[in-house]
Amino acid sequence: MNKANTPDTVAMSKIAVFNGTNIRKVIHQNEWWFVIEDIVLALIDSSDPKQYIQKMKQRDPELEKGWVQFVHTLTINTAGGPQKVLCANTEGIFRIIQSIPSPKAEPFKRWLAKVGYERVQEIEDPELATKRTRAIYKAKGYDDAWIEKRMRGIAVRDELTEEWSKRNVKGINEYAILTAEISKAAFGMTPSQYKKLKGLERENLRDHMNDLELIFSMLGEAATTEIARNTDARGFDRNKVAAVKGGTIAGDARKNLEIESGKKVSTTENYLDERQATKRFKLKGKGQAGS
Repeated sequence: MNKANTPDTVAMSKIAVFNGTNIRKVIHQNEWWFVIEDIVLALIDSSDPKQYIQKMKQRDPELEKGWVQFVHTLTINTAGGPQKVLCANTEGIFRIIQSIPSPKAEPFKRWLAKVGYERVQEIEDPELATKRTRAIYKAKGYDDAWIEKRMRGIAVRDELTEEWSKRNVKGINEYAILTAEISKAAFGMTPSQYKKLKGLERENLRDHMNDLELIFSMLGEAATTEIARNTDARGFDRNKVAAVKGGTIAGDARKNLEIESGKKVSTTENYLDERQATKRFKLKGKGQAGS
């Protein structure tokens, strides 16, 4: 059965706002897909997006040629009930926007050009990507100490996946399975279960971890890298053994800390929510002290 047509997927349909227009979207293949007619309607001076889309494909043969690759018919919740409509993922929507000769689309085309230019810069100077990532986290409200741990965690993760690649672990699916084994051994939960604990859907799990959760994540992955390297693990099965052992090292350390501290490491809280709550508490205390 097509995942997009299951009740669970339909229930995840949501509305986004794009250029002042409501855009319907739905989760499909683990990413957001957007209703094409809604996007086009937001960028053209016409009330007939269907006709516009047909003309757009006629004047852009390359777009029409690739249409079937990034456009799917998915089920979306509407006021009149579930309805099948044409949707595209983010990459597909960007491609469609490039084919719209409308003043309303120009800001998005310029933004795409800027993103592309920045990507070329980052390839030439990888340090720029690190600086931009730090700046994004800072703008979201993360403190410097957390950002330092998060960036170190990214580096540890990259080192692990690079090691897996050298050791004949093939593709994203096998990476995901091995990551789940590390997480189960370290925290007693797979990443998807951890997301449910924190009430997350599409968000990045590690962006919602506190300091200790990040530290034990790093320990499990760094230990896995070291074990795989020193035992010369080759292929998926042997790297799975290394992943369980690496995760167990982090899991044992976590359990010892929980025994000594009397507090669980894994939490339902989002790190930013915790930080903001702490700030409010401190400000409230200052207000009472000064009253």
